[in-house]
Amino acid sequence: MTKAALRRIADDVTMPVDERAHAEAAVTEDTAEALAYLVDPFDLVSQVPGVELAQASWSSERIDYDPDSPEWDLGEDDGEEDFDREVAERAG
Repeated sequence: MTKAALRRIADDVTMPVDERAHAEAAVTEDTAEALAYLVDPFDLVSQVPGVELAQASWSSERIDYDPDSPEWDLGEDDGEEDFDREVAERAG
């Protein structure tokens, strides 16, 4: 991912030299930054009817994963129920 992001930065002829150096350092140090250079959040949602991107950000952290731990219940506390309820309420 980092290599692809560095290629994209190198290919961006409109990027100023000082910004390029900062971007290269950022994507080398943080995978989330590399992802941010490869995926444009606006492009992800721009074709979805009724969706307007208000803000987007990327972050990541390393954690220990234990698939047997009850803390890793994928359906728990992910906010999907709240989101679904809000969408239904707005639809009327």
